[in-house]
Amino acid sequence: MCEKISKVNSWLSEVFGDQPVPHFEVNTRTVDILFQLAQSSEARCRDTALLSEDLKQKASEYQAEGAHIRDVLLQGVGLSCSSISKPASDYLSALVDNAMVLGVRDTSLGSFMPAVNNLTNELLEEEKSNRRLERELRALRKRLGTTLVLRSNLQEDVNKAIKCQSVESVKAEERMLNMDFVRAKAKELSSRRERAEAQLVSRNMNKSLTHQAIVQLSEEATALKQEIIPLKNKLKPYMDLSPSPSLAQVKIEEAKRELAAIDSQLQMNIDLE
Repeated sequence: MCEKISKVNSWLSEVFGDQPVPHFEVNTRTVDILFQLAQSSEARCRDTALLSEDLKQKASEYQAEGAHIRDVLLQGVGLSCSSISKPASDYLSALVDNAMVLGVRDTSLGSFMPAVNNLTNELLEEEKSNRRLERELRALRKRLGTTLVLRSNLQEDVNKAIKCQSVESVKAEERMLNMDFVRAKAKELSSRRERAEAQLVSRNMNKSLTHQAIVQLSEEATALKQEIIPLKNKLKPYMDLSPSPSLAQVKIEEAKRELAAIDSQLQMNIDLE
């Protein structure tokens, strides 16, 4: 535990430098966490140092290789920066720029071809991705057009529904007003009927003069008229015969009496109507 604390204190002193180390609670958990951070930081520093040394070594190798190539060109071929024409210098500069853009180690064909192939593959993948995205974009545009049409139709339906709702609201209000009028009229008629019934009761009106009684008497008179028709049909055959005067007279007198009774009853019913 003491070893961890001393290592953590040493690491914190290196991290904060001249600034004071912030106060923290010293317990097993915080010490373990800080100790792990210190180890990770030291490991990362070692990796960074190794990478820096490797880069320095590669830079020195590149410089040595460049010096060797410059000596070869100057001594073996007789080329120098002053002896190279401007177009050749421009070509070399472009070659170097391309090499730096491609990220190759040198400008040999063996280095350029894989880099160019990789870029070509990436370009093909990007073109493939672009075609896929264009298909998706066309599909989205088609869906968007359909959605806009549906939205327009829905908006029209909503407007129609709002208009119909306003019309129905006006009609409902009119119905309510008519209903109130009908209720008030029905109440008024009921009150008038009650007053009329009270007046009829106060005047001792005969029930036989009511509409219902008159209708019933009319129905009875119609029934009696229907009963007279068979009796007349019975008398009709005797009207053409020449019966014996006494028997015929008796039958005639009986028929006359029945006919007179029926006529009297019919006349009474008509007078009551």
